[in-house]
Amino acid sequence: HRAIMLGAVACVGLLAIPFVPGAEIGLAMLVAFGAAIAPLVYVATVLALCLSYTMGRMVPMPALARFLASLRMRRAADLVRRAAPLSREERLAMLLDGAPPLIVALALRRRYVALALALNVPGNTLIGGGGGIALLAGLSGLFAPLPTVLAFAIGVLPVPLTIVLLGA
Repeated sequence: HRAIMLGAVACVGLLAIPFVPGAEIGLAMLVAFGAAIAPLVYVATVLALCLSYTMGRMVPMPALARFLASLRMRRAADLVRRAAPLSREERLAMLLDGAPPLIVALALRRRYVALALALNVPGNTLIGGGGGIALLAGLSGLFAPLPTVLAFAIGVLPVPLTIVLLGA
């Protein structure tokens, strides 16, 4: 029991950190303990994504702009400075105005579906893993909390559900 709880806490902590493949801890727990542990792994994963998202929402936009400028990412810093005073709808309109047609515009309009899909893309560690994706969702200011949690819950569901249904 102690090892399971320690694994769950480690899973939450590591998965919330961008570029850390914390999902492997959850997979290791599933392999070690089987289908019985799948609900715990599922809840731990959703909690980790919510933690990372919340951390992203707490970062002040001016501080983010200064950080990007210190990394010499001037265009990104300018974008953050322009977006900071805007509402969610105005930010979305600003991004759609300069977005390439079709794919980016579709991803912005269906952003919650895109968020759930991004969590399941093989190799998503290259774009920050689940923790990085959730952190960026929070930083962007484009994602409302409740639909985001639902997107996390749906996006994370396939693997644990498959394990439970197959009884592996």
